[in-house]
Amino acid sequence: MAIAADKQNNSDSFEQKLWKTADKLRKNIDAAEYKHIVLGLIFLKYISDAFEVLHQKLIAGEGDYAGADPEDRDEYSAENVFFVPVEARWSYLQGQAKQPDIGKTVDLAMEAIERENAKRLKGILPKVYGQQKLDQKSLGGLIDLIGSITLGDAEAQAQDVLGRVYEYFLGQFALAEGKKGGQFYTPESIVRLLVEILEPYNGRVFDPCCGSGGMFVQSEKFVQNHQGRLDSLSIYGQESNETTYKLCRMNLALRGIDGSNIKWNPEGSFLNDAHKDLKADFVIANPPFNDSDWGGEQLRKDGRWLKQGDSVLVPPVGNANFAWVSHFIFHLAPTGSAGFVLSNGSLSSNTSGEGEIRKALVLQDLVDCIVMLPTQLFYNTGIPACLWFLSRYKNGNKNRDRKGEVLFIDASELGYMVNRSSRAFTDEEIKRIADTYHEWKRIPSPSPSQREGDKNSLEVPRPLGEGFREREIYRDIKGFCKSATLADIEKHNFVLTPGRYVGIPDEVEDDVSFEDRMSALTMALGEQMREGQLLDEEIKKQLAKVGFVVSDRNIDF
Repeated sequence: MAIAADKQNNSDSFEQKLWKTADKLRKNIDAAEYKHIVLGLIFLKYISDAFEVLHQKLIAGEGDYAGADPEDRDEYSAENVFFVPVEARWSYLQGQAKQPDIGKTVDLAMEAIERENAKRLKGILPKVYGQQKLDQKSLGGLIDLIGSITLGDAEAQAQDVLGRVYEYFLGQFALAEGKKGGQFYTPESIVRLLVEILEPYNGRVFDPCCGSGGMFVQSEKFVQNHQGRLDSLSIYGQESNETTYKLCRMNLALRGIDGSNIKWNPEGSFLNDAHKDLKADFVIANPPFNDSDWGGEQLRKDGRWLKQGDSVLVPPVGNANFAWVSHFIFHLAPTGSAGFVLSNGSLSSNTSGEGEIRKALVLQDLVDCIVMLPTQLFYNTGIPACLWFLSRYKNGNKNRDRKGEVLFIDASELGYMVNRSSRAFTDEEIKRIADTYHEWKRIPSPSPSQREGDKNSLEVPRPLGEGFREREIYRDIKGFCKSATLADIEKHNFVLTPGRYVGIPDEVEDDVSFEDRMSALTMALGEQMREGQLLDEEIKKQLAKVGFVVSDRNIDF
């Protein structure tokens, strides 16, 4: 019997329960391998469910479907539904789940689906189910488990059941794989924050280290949530890990997102840029932190590196952080903007010319905003991290006028512990950070008198634009946000650590006088001292019962 997500009392427990059951069936298979087994089956179940919905309509032959052939592939492609041949349909596979060769049957089903949908799926689906080390009984149990969920019918699609299951499983596999998990997954709250700040309503979105495609999926969600048009976005990406690339293509295909411009090659974005001529409206990325194995010695004279006057600022061979930054800028359109994750070292390091590159970024007025993140947000590293936001055109882009200013936000004290090792932002915290940026972005800073709380100051009218929320006027908040000038940044030797600019928050004052506070404190101290004396006497009494006498100087035996 199918179980839809709305039948669960707790939507979170739905994914958790599914994960725990699937994980039990994993047995001795490494998480890095098992994720392809599970996610491949989820993909297969989803497209089979979606196929069956349309298949039944075609069989009924009512209305627009009168006279249609239920086995005509064109009927399915016309409605952007994958055609699933008989031997690959979930009902057939579930009927074979108890057979000793079920793995071979699933592999053949994957091959059949790729063959029937070659343009979109050729070479993408996993064919790993027939391997000897995979227990066929456990595989059959996994098929039965996934078969209990409705993933692809209209009701489940409306509730984004598949999205929730797929994303939850990606996150759990990333957690299970530890450091390696970060190669394919960026935690959802980080992706959401990047997207909420950049607001990619339309244009070209580019991620040159795209992992499993989370940045693209979240961009599409953003457009949907703000009543935009999905066809207004086009996505471009590159991934150097082939199995991760396949995860990405499946992830996008499940959501009806065109993944034809997601490219794979083993060399990666630096050594073999798959989108050499692309100028993107938005770059969103989470590149590997402090990567020393990026091929920098082969790219000393590459044309992508930042220039300052007549000088070419070549990134250091031993650390790819600013090579990524230069790569992002190279691919930005004249009015484009970028948001990406880097380690905190990028904000202050002067090693091997990194300080000069950061200085050039500031002087060329490319730096838009820096957000300091709390610890423990990432599954794969304990390295402290931050978000950088760059803009090619700060004077006039999207009704803004922030030339010569940089916004610093210190979010290092925000977030909550999901478990003992992982932290995440709440929805309210994501909104607070993003709103602070957009308030600053769309409205000129208050004058000094306004910043000091001039109640007679006038609020500046601001454009809202299609889909944008009403904004408050921006003000600096001690300990949280500060709009700094380039001259301010120069005084700090172009170090971009937000704490240097936002300062320490003011202590919250109350109406209790010093005398009353001290009276209460001394009263509490006196009570604690009296309790201490009683405890001392009780300890002496108990020690005496077992033959120990406590004197003022020592313990006599």
